[in-house]
Amino acid sequence: MLSRPLGRTGLEVSEIGFGAASFWGHPAFPESEALGLVHRAVDLGVTLFDTGPAYSRGQAEARLGRALAGRDASGLVVATKAGTRFEGGRVRRDMSLDAIEASLELSRRRLGLETLPLVHLHGPSVQELVPDFLGGLERLRGRGLFQRLGVNSFDPAVIEAALALPEIDTVMVDINVLRPERVALAARAAAAGKGVLAGMPLAMGHTAPKSWRNLRLRDAWYLARALKNHRADRAAGRRFRFLHGRTDITGSQAALAWVLGVEGVSAAVVGTTRRDHLEDCAAASGRSLPPDLAGAIAEAQVLS
Repeated sequence: MLSRPLGRTGLEVSEIGFGAASFWGHPAFPESEALGLVHRAVDLGVTLFDTGPAYSRGQAEARLGRALAGRDASGLVVATKAGTRFEGGRVRRDMSLDAIEASLELSRRRLGLETLPLVHLHGPSVQELVPDFLGGLERLRGRGLFQRLGVNSFDPAVIEAALALPEIDTVMVDINVLRPERVALAARAAAAGKGVLAGMPLAMGHTAPKSWRNLRLRDAWYLARALKNHRADRAAGRRFRFLHGRTDITGSQAALAWVLGVEGVSAAVVGTTRRDHLEDCAAASGRSLPPDLAGAIAEAQVLS
């Protein structure tokens, strides 16, 4: 597994990161399989693990903590979120400094870490990124609650605002073949010295053919979420069916190679509940897109 610098943070991260979220963190997904995936990721050279207190109905952080318990985490970058939590059966948003402090303390306990290597503000607004708020976060950083601070948002305006803030070390944004407009944004982030993490690098699987027939629970869960929340992306993904079915590169590897070819991207964070899929994605590290495939992707993006 190759590594890349995470902007100017002084950290290096594996090109493929592990997303500890979604169905991976649900009790319906067996604990032994979930922990086994994390252990296999470490064996494959993955050093970046991304999670959050609101993920998997609040279960993901604690599960990742159990997966890493007893292991040497000194070479790992464990990233979590602040500003959202799962409470009362739904995700609640609270960007107050008191709520963030409480969230960070809970995350440290759940993850079994003295200090959090990287914390992303989870979906802040531009109006919230003001000096008083950022100053408060710096005081929490000074107390050792976390080391690096980032912003996780799929709103380009928020990311653009974060690029001008010296307190922000990294940005995490959705970058995949369905989002060619993110290429310029990632380049600007890198030019500003920010580490860039690509979320949703596989476009949530929308480029791959899907069927309800003979689905396991985990697959049905993801497909139902796509139909509920991402119909437009699912439709757009049909233009990229050609990524799949080749003999020289798998669809996941092609999608990840495209993302890792975007200027400024440090790592692509992948969520999975399958060992073979994890290994397939890890094998994308260091791969280049075949020229004909790169051209076909560019053409499909123009038509999208």
